[in-house]
Formats: sequence, structure tokens, C-alpha cells
Amino acid sequence: MAERLNAFAVTLAQLNPTLGDIEGNAAKARDARARAIADGANLVLFPELFIAGYPPEDLVQKPAFQAACRAAIEALARETADGGPAMLVGTPWVEDGKLYNACALLDGGRIAALRFKCNLPNYGVFDEKRLFARGPAAGPVTVRGVRIGVPICEDIWLEESEDYENVVETLAETGAEIILVPNGSPYARDKNDVRLSVAVARVTESGLPLVYLNQICGQDELVFDGASFALNGDLSLAAQLPAFEESVTTLRFTRNGDDWRCAGPIAEQVEGDKADYAACVLGLRDYVAKNGFPGVLLGISGGIDSALCAAIAVDALGADQVHGVMLPYRYTAATSIADAGELAGHLGIRYEVLPIAEAVGGFETILSGLFKNLPPDITEENLQARTRGTLLMAISNKTGLMVVTTGNKSEMSVGYATLYGDMNGGFNPIKDIYKTQVFRLAALRNGWKPDGALGPAGEVIPPDIIARPPTAELRENQRDDDSLPPYDVLDAILERLIEGEEPLDQIIAAGFDRETVLRIDHLLNVAEYKRRQAAPGVKVTARNFGRDRRYPITNRFRDKGETPPAADETLVSRGSRASIDAFEG
Repeated sequence: MAERLNAFAVTLAQLNPTLGDIEGNAAKARDARARAIADGANLVLFPELFIAGYPPEDLVQKPAFQAACRAAIEALARETADGGPAMLVGTPWVEDGKLYNACALLDGGRIAALRFKCNLPNYGVFDEKRLFARGPAAGPVTVRGVRIGVPICEDIWLEESEDYENVVETLAETGAEIILVPNGSPYARDKNDVRLSVAVARVTESGLPLVYLNQICGQDELVFDGASFALNGDLSLAAQLPAFEESVTTLRFTRNGDDWRCAGPIAEQVEGDKADYAACVLGLRDYVAKNGFPGVLLGISGGIDSALCAAIAVDALGADQVHGVMLPYRYTAATSIADAGELAGHLGIRYEVLPIAEAVGGFETILSGLFKNLPPDITEENLQARTRGTLLMAISNKTGLMVVTTGNKSEMSVGYATLYGDMNGGFNPIKDIYKTQVFRLAALRNGWKPDGALGPAGEVIPPDIIARPPTAELRENQRDDDSLPPYDVLDAILERLIEGEEPLDQIIAAGFDRETVLRIDHLLNVAEYKRRQAAPGVKVTARNFGRDRRYPITNRFRDKGETPPAADETLVSRGSRASIDAFEG
């Protein structure tokens, strides 16, 4: 009988993978394992589907992609023949013609065990039931004589029901000693409290210590914030990793009788508006970097939205990668031009002023014959925004810089943004931020910035921009409150409509004016076509204006047209079905 270990060290690799960059993700895994070797660890834990990147969407259905992921896992498996720590790596896995969301135990030069995700989420941003087969509720795997339960993300989120297996209960009943959970859990405001409550429920049921490991990255519209943690069996917080940054941390468990405990670092967590701002920074940074843009370009209007976006861009990328352009027209106030210049100076970005009256006049001249018998209306107003969009895209085409769009969630909800003008571009960091929060975040940034932010400390957004009432921002010669309620009322109604999906009668019963509620609901519905054509942007709420396209935007995988390497079945250790249903070892 193998000697019973009284100490077990697990290295948590809270890392930032790039979807489709299989070789790059494998290199990150090797670096983390080297750190684990230096720390004397027994095992390295990686996030869900780490080798592929998460969520892979329909890309994971490509046979060439599946084969490339398997080849990378096999290469990592062979490297564990050096006697160093084992690895638990998330990967797509094809078995008996079925595709699984899997976690592979790599140890002793082999793929020593495989565990498949049992409970597949099919709500919100998730649609895993259309991509993956459901795995069995299997028992633990054995690493250095210690029985490790490996539920994958959703496997701990819901209790047993007709549709969901209680995987943690199965693991406890089949001898698991420590629960390690690889996750791909997207950020949303106050998500940490939800995750902790879920983990507490599973520890309470099982009495086992639990490690919750989450990835950190921006992937298209999703942001993953890390914030990994560990709980002891008595529900005490054993470790807390930082949010919004990579961390490779080794936890040392010690055995006391049949119980395992650890005590690791406790990082302070950002919450509320600070967390939302940090998510916007990370989402923009990864979108720009992973898609290969040399920097970003944005129109600086002297208003609050573009000011906040400029600050986020500099915090994400550095001032040298941000180019601001002021595009004034006849209605642009002198204070807006002055404030835009002051903002650019505070942030240290490249900045130009390009008046657009001549360009707008040119369009009006071209259309004058066609429009001569028609009265002026919103068409002429929208020409301003579309002219700006045309000029920004021209600069983008010439320089390669990605256009950052600056429409907030309030405006996009009710259609107060112009297609092919101020909505279209490469990415929108405040797409999921309501107007009232835009003002809060701007004020917040003048007194605080996230760890790792590349922008200057202190006041960067001129106070006049923040103090200016939010009028005449949506259309330059029309007050927004001519047709919309004040933003605090508008946003309260929109949150109930979008996040809460409340019936209108309930919103009215809560004290909101009936006609106002009906109008806002109408505007929300008729503006859907605009939102479908808008740039992608960071998701920070439970229900953002997401995308329907099944293939990811950020993706470095390319099918090279080569015959994939044959699967090396000699690397895979498989027990009988009975032993898998119980536990291995």
C-alpha cells in the first residue's frame, strides 16, 4: 500500500488564454508547471477548456481544431514523464464519436485520467448542449495517492434535479478528499457573492475543501475576472486570488485525520463600480491585443461618454496607442472643444481637431436636388454623425487603428445612436454601461484607477465634463429630455425591462408614469435592428445586448490543410466503466 501523504500542494494557474492559440496556451501551461516545480507542487490546476480557450463556440466543432487540441494535450502529457507535478488541463475531447468538455489528468508521461463535464449550461451566454455531449457523474482521480474530485464549472452550480446530476455528492460518496473545480465563469456585477454562495453550498453538502479556479481574459464581449478562491471543509476562506490579473499561486494542503486544510494568500477584491471599470479595461485590452490592432482611434466630443472611453482606452493600452480626434460642427459648443483638448492633454494622447462643416455641406449639396421638396428633419442631423463615422473609418483604414465606439447602454436601448456614425466601429467598452453609471465611473476614475492600469493617476477627466447636465448629448441641436425622461428615470425603467424582464404593468405599479413606460418599451423594441449592427462591447450586467453569431471573433486557430497527427491511444489510461463510475486508484 502506498504511503499516505499528509501534505499535498496544488498550484492554481489563473491565466489568460487566447481562444484558438493552442500553442500559445500550451506554452502558458508549461510556464505555470515550471513555477509549480519550483514551488514543490504535486499538481497544477488550469481553467476550463484552457488549451482551446473559452468559450470556443462553434469553432470547437471543427475536426481540425479538435485534433490540434488533442495533439497539444498529448505533447504536455509526454512532458510529465520527468517526475514533476501532474497537470489537470481543460480541453475538448472526442471519445466514441462524441465531443466532450473535458479535463485531462496528465501524469507520469501519460493521459492518466479523463473527466467529462456532466451538467451543460444552456442559458444566458452559454449554449453548451448544442456543442458537447453530457458526461457521466464520475468518481475522483488519484494524484500521488490523494483522491481529487474534478467537477467542471456548472457541475457545482445546481443541485440535483431531473436535468442535473449532483456531481459533488457523487464525488463525496466515492471517496474524494479535495474538490478542484476548473471554471470559465464570466464576470458580471456582484458575481463573486454568487460564486461563493454556490461553493459554500457544495462544501456544506460534502464536508470537503473546495478550490474554485477561474480564468482571466477578455473574449469578444465576455470578460473573465479570475478571482479564484479556496474554502476549507469548515467553510473558512482558505485563499483568495486577485481579480482581473493573472496569478500562479501554490496552495499547501495538510492532512489532519481525514480532513485536508490549507491557508493561502487573501487578495482584496474590487467590487461594484470599480469592478465594472476594471472589466471594461480588461475587455478592451484583450480585444485589441488578441486581434492584432496596433492601437485605437476614437472621436473626442467633449462629452462624458467619449471622455470615459478615452480614459478606459489609455488605462488598457497606454497613451501611445490611443489617438483622439475632435470633429466639431456648427453646433459644437466652444466649451466642448476646450474640454476635449483638456482631456487629451491630461491623458497624454495624440489629438487633432478636424472641423467637418465642409464635409457635411458637401453631402447636403449632393442631396439637395433629391431633398428639395422635403422639409428638414432628423436626416440632416444624422449626417453629422455619419460624416464623423466616415472620417474616423478613413483614418482607421489608413493607420490600422481600431475605432472605439462610445454609445452607452441607455442610448443604444432606445435607439438614440446613429448607425454608420457613432455606433459602428471595432469595439465599445461602455456598451453595457447605463448613462447614470457613465457619470459615476468618470468621477470614480478621477480618484482611483485599477491595478495595472497604464493611464496617469489623479484627475484625468475635466470636472466640467462630469458636472455638465446630460442634455444635448444625443443630438447636438435637440435636448434629449425633449423626448426622453431624465436619465435616472430612464435607466431605472430600462433596468426593469432588460435585466428584470418585468411586465409593463409591474413597472407602472412601481410608480413609473404609464405613458413614459410605454414609450420607452416601444423605443427599446424598435431599436433592435440598430443593436444587431452595433460593434461588440464589454458585458458587465446579467443581460447585455449580446451577439447571435456562433463563431468567435477572437480566434488565432487556422486550419493549415495538413493531415492531423494520428491520435496516440497508447498515452491514455482508461479503467473499466465500473471503476470510472467509482474512482480510479
